[in-house]
Amino acid sequence: MTRTPSSSRTSTHRIRQPLLVVGLVAVLAAIAVALGLPLQKPSSDSDSDSSSTTPGQGSSVRPPAPSLPDRAPPDSSQQERRGPLDEADGVVPDGSTVLDDDVPAVANLDADLLAALRRAAPEAADDGVAFTVNSGWRSPEYQDQLLRKAVAQYGSEAEAARWVATATTSPHVSGDAVDIGPDEATAWLAEHGAAYGLCRIYRNEPWHFELRTDAPDRGCPRRYADPTQDPRMRP
Repeated sequence: MTRTPSSSRTSTHRIRQPLLVVGLVAVLAAIAVALGLPLQKPSSDSDSDSSSTTPGQGSSVRPPAPSLPDRAPPDSSQQERRGPLDEADGVVPDGSTVLDDDVPAVANLDADLLAALRRAAPEAADDGVAFTVNSGWRSPEYQDQLLRKAVAQYGSEAEAARWVATATTSPHVSGDAVDIGPDEATAWLAEHGAAYGLCRIYRNEPWHFELRTDAPDRGCPRRYADPTQDPRMRP
């Protein structure tokens, strides 16, 4: 049996290793092409440094997402001033009373009107009647919204004006009017309210009360049929 010299075997083994590596590289390259993956060539240290800071278009490295301070601010022209109207505009939570200082619709009422309501409320309570505030002070934005809804509901600005005033004329916006409920409360105020200066102003709105300081002595004034008859509502 003829033996191959050890030196010859070593040389053959060394030759096969590069061939295996080259073959493996070729197979991997073929797989990458089949999968549509980009082939990257080795780069120098300088190329590597530059690509780490500014990746090229063919690089598979994505730049990090910008931090919040670096993001462009949203286009304010496409956003509303804020979200839906809320308590800060005078929207009244259910069950609010004339004693709720944390409700802007109550707290922002004219001080004398609010004081009169709070004088009357305990007397009404003695008769088993509680005052609920259905609406009080309103922001101009809230009043405008109510007027738009009234126009849509009643079909015209003229008809809507019988129920909702403009933001520039409404006594709710100035804090000089309050809408009281339930019916037992409005009936109680209709009978006893003048003693506290609390008067109905419009015949079509029995829930609407305003302060008339001379009412304790002279009684409440004659009511208007609706707000369109009120000189204050005229432009």
